[in-house]
Amino acid sequence: MTLVIPSIDIAAGRSRVVFWPGASTGVGTPTDRPERIAEHFVGLGASLIHVVDFEGARAGRPVNTDAIGAIASRVATPLQLAGGVDGPEGIQLAFAAGATRVVAGMVLADDPTTLAACVAVAGDWLGIGLDVRPERLAAFPWRRGHAPSVDELIEELAGQGVRRVVVGHAGDANLASVAAATAATGMELLVAGGPRDLDALRHLRDLGVAGIILGEALLSGAIDYPSAREAVA
Repeated sequence: MTLVIPSIDIAAGRSRVVFWPGASTGVGTPTDRPERIAEHFVGLGASLIHVVDFEGARAGRPVNTDAIGAIASRVATPLQLAGGVDGPEGIQLAFAAGATRVVAGMVLADDPTTLAACVAVAGDWLGIGLDVRPERLAAFPWRRGHAPSVDELIEELAGQGVRRVVVGHAGDANLASVAAATAATGMELLVAGGPRDLDALRHLRDLGVAGIILGEALLSGAIDYPSAREAVA
């Protein structure tokens, strides 16, 4: 089963995209309150909410902890946080604020010592975000002196105890390669952003993607959440 995971980008404690659940009918109240947006999607059946802490990503530690706590107090659904969780201390802060899963950056894929510390804190609740576009892999400042292949990265991460990767900005060929590599290692694959219609969601489902993280596409109404869930069922 493929999950459709609503994503809320938070800056200064508010959603960066104002959500108006009744925009198509002219009813309802627009809101930029993350906890209200999360509550709406949980009410429609969301079993996981993804949150991006923009200031946290710049600061190197979670910053919007009050907003995370407000979501956690409003819904019982697990929260997955990205931004500011590239080390064990940031992960501990995220969990203390109310997050239950975290997604760290690609820098951990080239830092075995810090990665091991993060796995020790988060265990199976740790995901690693990867940009698998060849030009981005080649341009990344790898400590090892060379750019690893996607298969090498996935195999290394799996060997170090990572059970989830989150991929963004991947073309079909790259994504198919990641899907095959994660399937071979028993890892869970999530895709962040990209799809703008139901056919694209079905395509990701058919590749074996475990979850599709959607932010603006859902909040703007470009994709209807109940229809998205039905499309990937």
